[in-house]
Amino acid sequence: MLRTKGRRKKYTPSKDVYRINLRIRVPEVRVIDETGQQIGVMKTSQALVLAEEKGLDLVEVFPKSVPPVCKLLDYGQYQYQLARKVQDQKAKVKKVETKGIRISYKIGQHDLDFRKDQALKFLSKGDKVKIEMILKGREKKFNADAFEKMNDFIKLLAQDAKFTVEQPLKRQGGQIFTLITPTPAQ
Repeated sequence: MLRTKGRRKKYTPSKDVYRINLRIRVPEVRVIDETGQQIGVMKTSQALVLAEEKGLDLVEVFPKSVPPVCKLLDYGQYQYQLARKVQDQKAKVKKVETKGIRISYKIGQHDLDFRKDQALKFLSKGDKVKIEMILKGREKKFNADAFEKMNDFIKLLAQDAKFTVEQPLKRQGGQIFTLITPTPAQ
């Protein structure tokens, strides 16, 4: 007997599994035709015959109701339409990225201006910006100065861009950071 390494993936059916045709195991169903008109309550066998005559599938759409609601439709086309809806919803969602700007305790004015321009570019694209300052060695003792420099940088940004501070200045270990998000244009 061959053994495989690792664990075998457990089969989990998708949540949108509909019972169709012969998989419907209830004695009576409420039937809706392909145009959306309600036909009424009938035996499952009669509904299957009706679906077969029209060349469609009998699909259980509301299994929890009493009796379950079934619809006459082309199941392949129905699955395709559902997949298209999901794909369209994914396409409409804008992905917001978090970009990082790192400034140091002893940063020069030119470098600060360059970082400001980068942050403005990121904010104009609609991305969040994480501004961080890494304190090394003796710099860790000058917390107040470091917080002041970060606040000055944020004020410098506020002159040219509109944003909201999502996460206020915070110190974690040898790092001070904040997270800002652009305010939507009105």
